[in-house]
Amino acid sequence: MAAPRRSTPARATKSAIPQVPWRQPRPAPVVLISGPEEICAERAASGIREQLRAEDPSLEVSDIDASVYESGTLLGVTSPSLFGEPRLVRVSSVEKCSDAFLAEAVSYLNAPQEGATVILRHTGASVRGKKLLDAVRAGTGGGIEIPCPAVKRESDRYDFAAGEFQAAGRRIAPVALRALVGAFSDDLTELAAACQQLISDVEGDVSEEIVTRYYGGRVETSAFAVADTAIAGRYGDALLALRQALASGADPVPMVAAIAMKLRGMARVAGSREPAAALASRLGMKDWQVDRARRDLSGWTQDSLGMAIQACARADAEVKGASRDPIFALERLITIIATRAPYATPAR
Repeated sequence: MAAPRRSTPARATKSAIPQVPWRQPRPAPVVLISGPEEICAERAASGIREQLRAEDPSLEVSDIDASVYESGTLLGVTSPSLFGEPRLVRVSSVEKCSDAFLAEAVSYLNAPQEGATVILRHTGASVRGKKLLDAVRAGTGGGIEIPCPAVKRESDRYDFAAGEFQAAGRRIAPVALRALVGAFSDDLTELAAACQQLISDVEGDVSEEIVTRYYGGRVETSAFAVADTAIAGRYGDALLALRQALASGADPVPMVAAIAMKLRGMARVAGSREPAAALASRLGMKDWQVDRARRDLSGWTQDSLGMAIQACARADAEVKGASRDPIFALERLITIIATRAPYATPAR
C-alpha cells in the first residue's frame, strides 16, 4: 500500500508591492491590511482615514462586509459622485468573502476608480480570497500591503509598547515599561489602552512609580511578577503573588508559560560571557532580556536550573489537562522553583 501523502503548508506569496509599517500607513488605490493583530490593523485603517480627511473633509466613508456581499456594491461606493468627493471604502472579512465579492474585487483591481481608496482587511485566518491577495501582491491595482503579524512573544509586546511611547514622542523608563507589559501580558488591546492612558494623563517621563500607581493591582498579580519572585527564591512572596493572581482570575496556563519563558531565557544565556548586545543578536533576544536573564541566574546552578525546567514541563502538561488539580500543580511548581527543592510539595 502506498504511503499517504503528507500535506505541506502553503507558502507565503512573495509580494511585489510596497510593505508599509502599520504605524506609518498611507493611502493608495488599494491597501491590503493583512495578518491577525486586530489592534494594529485598526490603527492602520484609522491612520489612512485621518490622512484622507485632513486632505479633504468631504471624504465619503463606506463599509463593506465581504462575507455578506451584495453584487454591485463595490463599484457603487467607489464610483465618483456628482460633486467628486474622495471615497474611502473599508472592506472587512475578506478571509470569509463571498464568490460575488471575490469576482468583483479582482475585476476592480484592473480598473480602480480615481479618487477612491479601498482597504481590504484579511486576517490570514484562512486561504479564502487567495486569488485576490495574489493579484494585489502582484501589483495589480497599484496597491500597498500593511502587515499586522501576531504579537505573541514578550519581546514583541515590549517592542509594541515601546513603539507607543516613541510614536508619541514620550519616554518611559525600561523597568516601568517591563512592569506595564507584564501587567497586560494577555491582552494587547488592553496594553495599548494602558499606554495611551499614560501618554495622555502623565506629563514628562513615565517612571515605575507612575505605572505602579495606575496599574499596581495588575502589576502585582501578573504572571511575570509570580515568576520573578519564585525565580528570585522569595518563596513566601511568590505564593502570595500567586494567590493574588488566582483570586483576580488569572489562568494557570499562561502563568506556567511565563515561568517557562523566563527559565528558557536563563538557560540560553547561562555560561556565556559574551557582551549582552552580541549575545542578544546571536540568540534573537533583546539586550535587556539578556541582562535580566543573567541577573535571574544569581543563586542558580546547572542542576537546579535543569530541575526547574523539567518541573515546568510537567506543570505545563498538568495545567493543560493531565492533572485534575491545576492549581495544586502550579503551587508545586512555584515551591520547587522558589526553594530549589526537587520534591518539595506545598501544604494543602
